[in-house]
Amino acid sequence: MGEPDGADIREGGCACGQARFRASGGPIFVNNCHCRLCQRQTGGTSVVNAFYESERIELLQGKLTAHVVVAGSGGEHTIHRCENCGTALWSVYPRLGTLGFGVRVGTFDDPTAFRPDAAIFMESAMPWVTPPEGVPAFAQTYAPQELLPPERLARLMAMIERRKAGEG
Repeated sequence: MGEPDGADIREGGCACGQARFRASGGPIFVNNCHCRLCQRQTGGTSVVNAFYESERIELLQGKLTAHVVVAGSGGEHTIHRCENCGTALWSVYPRLGTLGFGVRVGTFDDPTAFRPDAAIFMESAMPWVTPPEGVPAFAQTYAPQELLPPERLARLMAMIERRKAGEG
């Protein structure tokens, strides 16, 4: 579901064009989050993030600024934005630290290549928002081992183990 259709390289950028990035390979997972924090941080109804290992994301041009906000877990959630226009390109969340980036799907040149693996925190969704047919929806979150294919789950678990060992 979350992986782009057969593409190994995806590029994207900010609204003004000064910041550009490249993602190598498919994401580990793609979430459409409807929590109140995401609503406030984006000013929208939700956010769609494609999660990659940080070494698969390369800033090609431009400069980013880091903005720290509180995540739902209470830890630091750092949003990386274009220094010039302020477009949010990706986030670093407490659970994965700097080992994983949640890239804003809307910043990819072809965002239609991504489909959410899950809609999460639907308990906070606007009453007129419904997830697309075929996308599992959860009141809060889900257990990755129940949803992700083995290869993508292995990538996630490797990052979690690296984080537990003190990396990132």
